[in-house]
Amino acid sequence: MRLYSNDDIRRIRQHTMSEQQLSELDFVLRTGDFLSEALMREIKPGRRITVFAGENDCGAYTLEACRLMCAAGYDMEIYLFNIGGHRLTPECEACRTRLIEDENASCDFIEVTGLQFTMPELSEKSVVIDGLCDGNYSGRLTGGYQHIVRIINESGARIISVDVPSGLPSDPTSGLINRNIVNADTTLALGLPRIAFFMAENAEVVGRWKVVDIGYSHQAMRNIQENYYLIESSEVSLLLPRRPLCCSKADFGSAIIFAGSYGMEGAAILATKAAVRSGAGKVTCYSARCGYFLVQSAVPSALFLRDQSDVMITEIVLKHDYNAVGIGPGIGTDDSTINALERFLKVANANSRPLVLDADALNCIALRPTMLNYVPVLSVLTPHAAEFDRLFGTQPSPEARLAKAMEMAEAYKVIIVLKGYYTYVVRPDRKVCINSSGTPALATAGTGDVLTGIITGLIAQGIKPEMAAVAGVYIHGVAGQIAENRHGQYGVAADDVADSVGAAIKKIMK
Repeated sequence: MRLYSNDDIRRIRQHTMSEQQLSELDFVLRTGDFLSEALMREIKPGRRITVFAGENDCGAYTLEACRLMCAAGYDMEIYLFNIGGHRLTPECEACRTRLIEDENASCDFIEVTGLQFTMPELSEKSVVIDGLCDGNYSGRLTGGYQHIVRIINESGARIISVDVPSGLPSDPTSGLINRNIVNADTTLALGLPRIAFFMAENAEVVGRWKVVDIGYSHQAMRNIQENYYLIESSEVSLLLPRRPLCCSKADFGSAIIFAGSYGMEGAAILATKAAVRSGAGKVTCYSARCGYFLVQSAVPSALFLRDQSDVMITEIVLKHDYNAVGIGPGIGTDDSTINALERFLKVANANSRPLVLDADALNCIALRPTMLNYVPVLSVLTPHAAEFDRLFGTQPSPEARLAKAMEMAEAYKVIIVLKGYYTYVVRPDRKVCINSSGTPALATAGTGDVLTGIITGLIAQGIKPEMAAVAGVYIHGVAGQIAENRHGQYGVAADDVADSVGAAIKKIMK
């Protein structure tokens, strides 16, 4: 699914009205109709609902939806903020008139025109509809509005926001203070989700979000090129090749993973097992000699190559022609390992061979930053926030980190998988694919090693690195969800996720 900036959504709206021959008011009334249906699915009749509507289009949509809900028997008190008495847009003014004059829409309607306002009593039993500001609002709430928002947030009421939580800009913006933004339990996005929904720091203010279909033109959406995409199951399914009846392991490639060291052979096991489960025809683990019996016992279907060292990797050399190479889980940052990685990167760069680099491979590069210049084009780097900051400098916020990732992906011509609450796959053309699968159960040690194995295994099967990264993060998230269903959110371990990779792929391909 494409994700659009606020300016692009405005263009889609204008194109829709032109294509469907709708006036501004026609569009607002139709949107209010769709919104009322969505709200009535969210709220059962019989509960007192407090509504806060602004003077803009969001207020207009909200007023029209409330008119229809009141006519259907909902009990509402509606506060329309029109400070000074002359700020309503023409559409909002028309919707106010329709609400007041509709004899079937009985409600308590209060228009706030002065600076003095008595806040209604709210409690945990209250339901609040927040229609103060929509996605077109680009500033920050101040003064009296800020005070109202804080009272709403502190009331414990169930809060449903229209389009976006009031005070949250639609596009990524740094430096926001969440207590000055409505903290919605549910956000009903009008037409399309907003990019801001997928910034980690906004998760607690957006809550659970749903899209209300308001009839946007599909042609208009296709005509706009956007940099952000939401990774969904149907798209990932198309990236995974169907297997012919007559095939052998040679048809699905070979992968080698350089992983593990003394005390960290678990990382090697997790990455290797995930590569096997992802469908690679043949997987080899290269590790310190101490890992031989451990890896062979845990992943008997994989081959094992041992380093000359008992405790660490001191040589990274390809003795066969592998289709995919992953490096990093648990290799440590000893000088011998760093030197081996640097030598290998120079060779891989000269051969233009993309790699998958994770965990300690990234930490080794952070200790010797000139190695970044040797990372082959279209290699996949999979840092979490701390690893990213070690590589590219400390970032003040997740949004700043994403912006830096876009800059670095373009500069080094690599794919950066920025792991987090929402995992971002950042491409060299600055396009960002945002993962929609996953669970808090994945927040446990070793799940990043599993992701490395999945992506490496997919590349081995002939999937291009940028597509393997997109498919890999989605499969990883679904595997986490399957593991959670089996073991509960608290009980998931990384090996549960690795064991669920095959089931995740099966589920996606259905």
